[in-house]
Formats: sequence, structure tokens, C-alpha cells
Amino acid sequence: MLTKLTGAAVRAVLVAVLVATPSLLLPTVSTDTSEIVVLFGLACALLTFVEYASTYPSLIEFRDAPPFNRIRFMSLFLTVFFLSVLARGAVLPNGLTMFMQAVGGIVGYALDFPYSPVRLVLLSLPDTATAMEMAQVRTASGMAYLIGLLAITFFYLILKLNDWPSHSGAFNVWINLPTFDPTAGGDVVDRLNRDARVNLALGFLLPFMIPAIGKAATELFGNAVVEEPQTMIWMVSLWAFLPLSLFMRGIAMSRVADMIVEMRRRTAPTEGNGDESNGDLVTP
Repeated sequence: MLTKLTGAAVRAVLVAVLVATPSLLLPTVSTDTSEIVVLFGLACALLTFVEYASTYPSLIEFRDAPPFNRIRFMSLFLTVFFLSVLARGAVLPNGLTMFMQAVGGIVGYALDFPYSPVRLVLLSLPDTATAMEMAQVRTASGMAYLIGLLAITFFYLILKLNDWPSHSGAFNVWINLPTFDPTAGGDVVDRLNRDARVNLALGFLLPFMIPAIGKAATELFGNAVVEEPQTMIWMVSLWAFLPLSLFMRGIAMSRVADMIVEMRRRTAPTEGNGDESNGDLVTP
């Protein structure tokens, strides 16, 4: 119990640091913004602590199947951190910010072709955006996209080379997929594969859909995306992180379905009928 509480507390602190990173790195942050960030950070930290300290899960998936959530957290943290450093470099440049601007600029220009997600992000900016502001958003988008590609590649390598999640022991579907009800009806493998395909499709479409939503938001909130660094940081970070998260979830659910099929195949000779296997809930 003490180990679980300690781990939950550490995760809660890390989530709070993630939320506060832009406010800590940006040189000019208003008092009202800082208060809102502190309140939101505490709320996210409390939610994380409750989720990881409790025995029964409610929202967070793959809680006992590391490093799934660790990869997602690190990708989001690195994205927010690097974009915050880029925004800081626009006011207080140094060697690190110049290097990151060069890397993000190269990736951003490479991905800035017709109908690409980066081009759609630039088209979603208000018409009053200057060339410098568009270049900053392009650089941030390139950096965020690069981090997302590296994260999904790293997760796929772990899945293939380390046989994730089998190496960590028994995989409990109820604990690791609390929002998925294996008893809702129909074959659990078919439902997992269907949900995996839906997540992969959404992960592919979101980079194209989010800029359209951002374009509609600019009509309501004006030029906040280009004028407020924190707004730009979080918008671009979510634009890169949400598709990554859906891709990882789809790959993971497909992997769980394959594990259940494999367990049914192994238990079929001893039980006489693979459909009578109890592998729908806990798989090795």
C-alpha cells in the first residue's frame, strides 16, 4: 500500500509540473494566468493520485501495463517543454532555443506541403497573423510532430521487441481497460479489433480535423493562438498528442486481442473448446 501511494504521489507531482511548465518557462505570465494554471494543475494532480492510489480503476487505461502511459506522458511533457522553450526564445534567445528553432524549422518546412497537417495548421491561423507568427507556429508544429513520430516509433519497437505487455505478467482487461466492458455482448476479440480500428482511424483524421476546429475557435476568441504563447503551446501540443494517444490505444487494443486469441489457441486442446476459455478477462 505504501509503495502504491508513493507511486501515485510521484505521478501526481509530475502531472502538476507538466501543467505548470509553460508558466514556469515563459518570461511574462500574468497573475490571473498563474492562478488558473495552479488550480488546473492541482485538479489534474488530484485526479492522477486518486486513479493510481485506488484499487479499482475508473478512467486511466493500461494503468498496470508500463510503459504505455509513461510514453504518453513523456511525449506530452517533452512537447510542452520544447514548445515553451521555443516561445521563450522569441523573447530571450540563447543557444538552446536557437538549436531547437533550427530543428523544428527544418521539420516544419519539410512537412509544410499542400494538404499536410502542418499546412492546415497554418491555414487555421487568423488572416492578421504576421510572417513571423506563422514561422513560429510552423516551427512549433514541426517540433511537436517530430516528438509524436518518435514516441509512436518507440512504443511500436517496445511492443515488438519486448513482447509488450506479456513481459509484465498477467494482463487484466478490466484493470487496464476500465472503460471497456468485456461482458457487454459479442465476442471480445471482435470488439477489441473494431475499437482498435476506430482509434487508428481517428488518430489518422485528427491532425486534419483539429485545425478546422481551431479555425472556428479563432472566430470566437480572436488572435489568442498567435498572440498568447500559452494558448499556442497547448493548442499545438494537443494537436500532436491526441492523435498519438489514439494511435497507441488502437495498437495496444489490437495487441490485447491477439493475446486473447493466442491464449484461446493454447487452452483449446485441454478444454476441448476454445470458446469456453476464460481468457476474455485475464490473459498471460
